[in-house]
Amino acid sequence: MRRAIPAIVATAVGFVLVWQYEPTMSTEQVALPSPNTVPALPPGSATQQPMPGTDSPGQARTVDGSAERNRHGVVQVQVTFTGQKITDVTFLQLPNSGPSRMAGPRLVQETLQAQSADVETVSGATQTSESYIKSLQSAIDAKGA
Repeated sequence: MRRAIPAIVATAVGFVLVWQYEPTMSTEQVALPSPNTVPALPPGSATQQPMPGTDSPGQARTVDGSAERNRHGVVQVQVTFTGQKITDVTFLQLPNSGPSRMAGPRLVQETLQAQSADVETVSGATQTSESYIKSLQSAIDAKGA
């Protein structure tokens, strides 16, 4: 009986340690421009700066969102506007985890349909979704839409 109590305590401590273990997810930049391109501008800055009020309907303008960190990594988007319409969203940074990779295309699709940052979070990738929404909103705000 004297050996059973320490064995049970050690087992319980081991169980708690394993239960609370959170593996670190490496972050990987996704959809980066080729190395021959000009270095990226700071987050929230537009890569093209037309005069205010001169957005022509066919003119594309690309704006980087802020880099938003969560416990899984960093999410940053780049939004392409044609006139006032969001025509493309690409990830500059996205955590290298299954849920994040699964959520990315769904979030982009919803953004293109909603034409705003008013999109639903993806179940199982809530933190990535929330970081995406913040980065997207910062790009929209930086554009002045």
